Amino acid sequence: MDGSLLLLGVKGTELTSEEAAMFRKLQPAGFILFSRNVESSAQVRRLTDDLRGLCDEDPILAIDQEGGRVERTKAIAPSLPSAVAFAANPDAEQIAWAGALTGDLLRLLGFNLNFAPVLDLDYFPELQNGLNQRCWGRNPQDVINRAGVWNRWLRKRGILGCGKHFPACARAKSDPHHDLPISDATIEDMMKDDVLPYTALMPELDAVMLAHVCFPNVDPDFPASLSKRIITDWLRGQLGFDHHLVLTDDLDMGAIGKRYGRGEDVKLAISAGNDLAMICHQTETAEIAAKAIGELPIWMRDAAKERLQRFRKKMSVPLAWSDTKWRETCDKISEVTAKIPEPNAVDERSAVTRY
Repeated sequence: MDGSLLLLGVKGTELTSEEAAMFRKLQPAGFILFSRNVESSAQVRRLTDDLRGLCDEDPILAIDQEGGRVERTKAIAPSLPSAVAFAANPDAEQIAWAGALTGDLLRLLGFNLNFAPVLDLDYFPELQNGLNQRCWGRNPQDVINRAGVWNRWLRKRGILGCGKHFPACARAKSDPHHDLPISDATIEDMMKDDVLPYTALMPELDAVMLAHVCFPNVDPDFPASLSKRIITDWLRGQLGFDHHLVLTDDLDMGAIGKRYGRGEDVKLAISAGNDLAMICHQTETAEIAAKAIGELPIWMRDAAKERLQRFRKKMSVPLAWSDTKWRETCDKISEVTAKIPEPNAVDERSAVTRY
């Protein structure tokens, strides 16, 4: 059994005794929190401290905090503008502030990794493909400039960033939260546009998240998140991301969950070149996943653990909790939001908004 290559969700606003026992036993790489885990700022900080206390090594403590519709702290803090709001009002100074304030907020809450920025190009802004209102633009250079500034200032404040969803989730016309999208794009197609933000920002990306999208002209058998051809051969081998932490999107999403059983999915994920397999909701299956990973060759697991250890060395400790600092940060967030209005009402249809 090997739980060290799992990133796990948490059920509620505090740990149950059963969860705590399982996490102590499995010693996962870390945890991801969602809106369901957020009740108050002090409560979130207690939860991240409690999770940290269960682990023999510093755990990854992650969240999706993009701004706009994907911001898990809406119940306790003002929301920063979305990427599409900044695309409509590309003010580099305000983008920098948004990245920095996101970092301050998350570090006060005890996090060390933000699953952002989104680096997908905005191919279908009117479609409900799971990325509606989440992209920084359609032009690769615009994405590089805007997401790059945001990520740079996030990292300056001690929160690591993760580019997503490699190679081109936004080429899909459907939502992977529900079923597996398919795109006919080739590697040549994606090298012209989609991959440019990743390669340009490579030195400033700490991690890369794979898309649950099938590209049959690249790999007819597996979606990108489970594809050795896409992860090991292309992302790591050809593009040179072999020192970055690479991980799946949530394996409980319909795109994967409807096709692969728990155990087979994590084996395929690590074998393909991911360092971590993420299970956000069905965490009661984590021991099945850990047992399956433990059956993989030790050299494969050791390579992933080496990259994980390299990543851990970059993680920052939380900021000392301060009610005053929390209020000041929230006030500054409100100032940015007042200057960059959202162009449209938040789209609530996708599960990504409701998590």
